[in-house]
Amino acid sequence: MHRYAFHSPCAQALRTAHVQVVPGREAEDGPELGAVVQSTLAVPMVARDTVLGLAQFSRTKGSEPFGERDTALAVELAARAAVCIDNARLYRREHERALILQRSLLPPGDPEAAGVEIACRYLPGNAATEVGGDWFDVIELPGHRTALVVGDVMGRGLRAAVAMGELRTAVRTLAMLDLEPAEVLSALDEIAHGLGRPGGKQSASRGVRGSVRPADLSEVYLATCVYAVYDPVTRRCTVANAGHLPPVLVEAGEPAMLLEVPPGMPLGVGGEPFEETEIELPDGALLALYTDGLVESRDHPLDEGLQAFREALSDPESPLEDVCDHVLGALDTHHGEDDIALLMARLRGLKPGCVGDWTLPPEPRSVARARELARDQLESWGLTDLVDTSELLVSELVTNALRYGEGEIRLRLLLDRTLVCEVWDGGHVQPRRRRARDTDEGGRGLQLVGLLSAAWGSRRTPHGKTVWFELALPDEDSPAPDAVEALLSLY
Repeated sequence: MHRYAFHSPCAQALRTAHVQVVPGREAEDGPELGAVVQSTLAVPMVARDTVLGLAQFSRTKGSEPFGERDTALAVELAARAAVCIDNARLYRREHERALILQRSLLPPGDPEAAGVEIACRYLPGNAATEVGGDWFDVIELPGHRTALVVGDVMGRGLRAAVAMGELRTAVRTLAMLDLEPAEVLSALDEIAHGLGRPGGKQSASRGVRGSVRPADLSEVYLATCVYAVYDPVTRRCTVANAGHLPPVLVEAGEPAMLLEVPPGMPLGVGGEPFEETEIELPDGALLALYTDGLVESRDHPLDEGLQAFREALSDPESPLEDVCDHVLGALDTHHGEDDIALLMARLRGLKPGCVGDWTLPPEPRSVARARELARDQLESWGLTDLVDTSELLVSELVTNALRYGEGEIRLRLLLDRTLVCEVWDGGHVQPRRRRARDTDEGGRGLQLVGLLSAAWGSRRTPHGKTVWFELALPDEDSPAPDAVEALLSLY
């Protein structure tokens, strides 16, 4: 760092942003150097009306003194250098912001899910590489199901990171609506197509079958994504793909294989429907979702990278964290050309003893029968502290299914990290919570469910709807909710 006296020519150049001529005797601090310097130009480096620094141009004795043309050239050189420095600072600032944004949107640590063991890795590109739009997520769905998502926004920098954040948020919102995987990708496709337009409006220039004209492609945020939903009760996994690399599946005693999923078009292109693939997986099966940075680089083609990835999964029985580390160690993950996201899930499923499933006829006595079944099941699981609350809430849901639903009623209890109760019926009208007046005789059932449960909701099914609630397992720190206090609070 250089320090200049307040009244020196160099300090004046920094203050005024004007070129100053420094006499030879002040050109350098040392008397020997000052003796050989005839004159010096102190030229401020200015970018966007801000002085970034100072450039000094000196001539020794015996040379011609600086003229007007020399001064103009020095100012031009200093201005160009200032622009380069300013651009470098802006790039570094944007890179840091994009990196902060990207990392803040990734799940913290290793997520947890019912019937699924999760391990994940995220490796950003090197410092010389712009931040990409890679992301992954693990979303817990009602019924102890789990959604696994990996995506990649095409492009780099802050623009890609922001688009990634918007799409990731949209995925979580759509997932909680409990849409099918293909429906989630279709909605994401429309969202991605509107990201590059003012107000997010959809373009009116789509041609036949919704195709996008070439002139519009520069405005479209293109992204690839694979979305999978695993149900630990049925042990079925439903996968939909939007132009992403297919997941890798490893079953015990079998070589790793690419899952055959229709590739679909990238998000943001539009015009083509997405398809789903449903497969039944045995306990212990390993599912790996990843981005192209893991298997593709300039040193080898994509096919070789995919083959190396499958070979690296030759020992799927090892601890999942070790499998992740082995994959990253076996593949070329230090090329720094792109971000790398890896999401691995070992699918365990729920044990049969953790599931209670019954079908009840659509008649009034089914309410009492549902309470009895719930009580017996919870006592067999040793959850006597939750019996009273569960009986009350099961009674409310089954009663609503009789009043507003259709067909047979199905009651299902699931035990894992929490207790989940589901009541299925053939009606399509979704329940709506409302605030009952003091004089109303009814209308407080869903209020009661909301007060006593950790979470509740409803979702569509192919043949009707499912209303569910979730209760935390009691322990010393979180005792079971008091049903009496909740009832009194409604009046």
